[in-house]
Amino acid sequence: MDSLLLAKIATAIIAVVGLSLVAERVSPRVAGILSGYPLGTAIALFFIGIELGEPFAATSATAALSGFIASLLLICGYALGIRLGGERPLPLVALLGSGLGLLAFGLSGYLLSLLNLNLLGGSLALLLAIVLVGLVLAKIPDATVAKPVRLSPLVLLLRAAAAAMIVLLVTAAAKLLTPAQAGILAAFPITLYPFLLIIHLAYGAPQAQTIIKHYPRGLGSLMCYVIAVSWLYPLLGIAWGTVLAFVVATLYLLALSAWHRLRTKPLETPAPETTKCSR
Repeated sequence: MDSLLLAKIATAIIAVVGLSLVAERVSPRVAGILSGYPLGTAIALFFIGIELGEPFAATSATAALSGFIASLLLICGYALGIRLGGERPLPLVALLGSGLGLLAFGLSGYLLSLLNLNLLGGSLALLLAIVLVGLVLAKIPDATVAKPVRLSPLVLLLRAAAAAMIVLLVTAAAKLLTPAQAGILAAFPITLYPFLLIIHLAYGAPQAQTIIKHYPRGLGSLMCYVIAVSWLYPLLGIAWGTVLAFVVATLYLLALSAWHRLRTKPLETPAPETTKCSR
């Protein structure tokens, strides 16, 4: 096994396991937002750039904007599966959600690849999709992980295997595709999808729906990342381009977190003045 293959597997494992720990130690809401952090897409574009060159990866990054729309439809399909599944056994509901989600991603991704949107067109279309999907999912109530389930070696192995397999498939398939098609595929939620399955099966539908609800908000970070990659890879190369693109994405998430704190901070109301009644 060569070093590049080991690097792909290691980065995928760290991303998925770390995200799952955040959900258990903090909350699914925070994990849902962090699911929009450029983990899986960054891994895919980084290794696509190493294997196929900076220009190929930069073009793929532009197409990834359209691919994120397909990712939004994937989570909508999964949410629909949860709703249709009702009180049926969790594995069956997860299978239904996965089937609908993957079908939505595949069909929409193919249609979007035919449009061949440029950087501006892809950005505007993605922004519109984020707003619309966010409104559709806004009524989902937030749920927390009340009692974390102890992580067994088998669960960790499944997390690692699922993420690593998707990374390997995406980067291998990119060699057979055009840059635009590879970009659509790179936008597949590499870390979110296995993570969502794990949380759904371990804790139930409410926690999975909470992650789905907050995923569109974090996509702004992915959008910032791929726009930065499309500019920086040809200018600075893969290494420095990746570092600076992560800086851009992190600044976005910090701004988002600050905005959320200000929005949810309770307003301080002055204490009512007491007046003494004269006798």
